[in-house]
Amino acid sequence: MKNKTTSDDQQIEDAVDNATDAILMQAEPLTGGSSTEDPIGVAGLMHVPVQVTVQLGSAKMNLSDLMQLGPGSILTLDREAHEPCDILVNGRVIARGEVVTVGELYGVRISEICSAS
Repeated sequence: MKNKTTSDDQQIEDAVDNATDAILMQAEPLTGGSSTEDPIGVAGLMHVPVQVTVQLGSAKMNLSDLMQLGPGSILTLDREAHEPCDILVNGRVIARGEVVTVGELYGVRISEICSAS
């Protein structure tokens, strides 16, 4: 089983590398407001912070039902336990994965990189 995980990890790493290369090849250098400024390029954007969110599922409910929630309440989501969760960057789904534990914290093992649309 470890070889499969290693193989999966390598496939994910290769997919991320390929996506990064494709972006770098298509990106045009960015310039500031003045034509005398040097272009920033994609390398200049690599330290821009982005919000990464993992979404397990969602639920719709009436406001009256929402107001009755409290400690110990259970909120049923629209996904089954075995389904992958969505990984969003700045609100846009970029990948899917499975929830794992990393020591005492939760993590996500990426299982699929979503195509840009």
